[in-house]
Amino acid sequence: MSHTSVGWRRIAAALALTLPIALASACSTASNTPAAEGENPTLTLKIGSSQPETQPNFYCGMKLLKERIEGQNLNLTLDLFPNSQLGPDAERFAGVQAGDIDIDLQGGSAMSTAFPKIGVLDAAYAFNDIDHFFKWVDSNGQDFFTEFNAATDTTIVDAWYFGMRTFTATAPIRKPEDLASLKIRFPNTPQFLANAKALGANAVSVALEELYLALQQGVAQGQENPVVATHAQKFDEILKVASLTNHQVGTHYVVLADKTLDKMSQAQKDALFKAIKDIRAENRKCVDEETEKVIDGWRAESGRTVVEIDQVDRQAFISKAEAYFNTYFKGADLELYKSIRSSAA
Repeated sequence: MSHTSVGWRRIAAALALTLPIALASACSTASNTPAAEGENPTLTLKIGSSQPETQPNFYCGMKLLKERIEGQNLNLTLDLFPNSQLGPDAERFAGVQAGDIDIDLQGGSAMSTAFPKIGVLDAAYAFNDIDHFFKWVDSNGQDFFTEFNAATDTTIVDAWYFGMRTFTATAPIRKPEDLASLKIRFPNTPQFLANAKALGANAVSVALEELYLALQQGVAQGQENPVVATHAQKFDEILKVASLTNHQVGTHYVVLADKTLDKMSQAQKDALFKAIKDIRAENRKCVDEETEKVIDGWRAESGRTVVEIDQVDRQAFISKAEAYFNTYFKGADLELYKSIRSSAA
């Protein structure tokens, strides 16, 4: 018998064995049975944030994401670690880059050590308001985030609103000159300290965890944060004057480790990205409502002063900030800053 006829018999035998299996597989798909195990690997993802559980970005953000993803039977579990349980921002971002943390809510300034250009988005009065920020993200964000991804091995899916940053202090702040005599705590990052200079503030660097005590002891006479954060951290127990300068759009980027994405199926990635993007609008509404609730409480409280937005000389602040940043930023950073300012309505 020739080698050729033996070879064909072997092929025919193999086909006879595999055909029933292929048919069974086709029937299984047609009957809508669950996908075979392994198509969606079983993964537990760690999601971190500096936010305490009392702030909207936790209960209208992280918690919502967990509920929506786990409700889809995609073999994904999200373990939540709010309140800096996984470390301060800069340490957590390094953990995302290493793949030790799967998802994190991060401010741009903390990530600027790895990608300096993202710090520009945190420049004081770079954006007029949250609408301006999201318009820019939706028009220019994809190219910017792709560049960020190439430099950091992490992926920004979207941004969630955190609130406009405002001042609370021992005295009213209506114009840049009012900042000169006050020691205001700013986060200890290059961009935030540049913001202090741009606004005319006398910056004091104090860790967030030590700020309440620093305010009690007079080491700092004020601080700047979104209203919801100021209230959640109880800084308003000490500082009785709120000035609604709205000098910086507070956002948290939802950033994922590329090492985590490499482990996920396409269906898992699609679901996660969609949920993060869908939550953006709900989270913003939640932040806006909580902000108004807190400010209304301040307005009604005896012995407390609220300097309203229309009582702040915003144009004086904007002009001062622009003059500073037009010399502070260089090269591609300056180009980005100018393009953002030129897109302001």
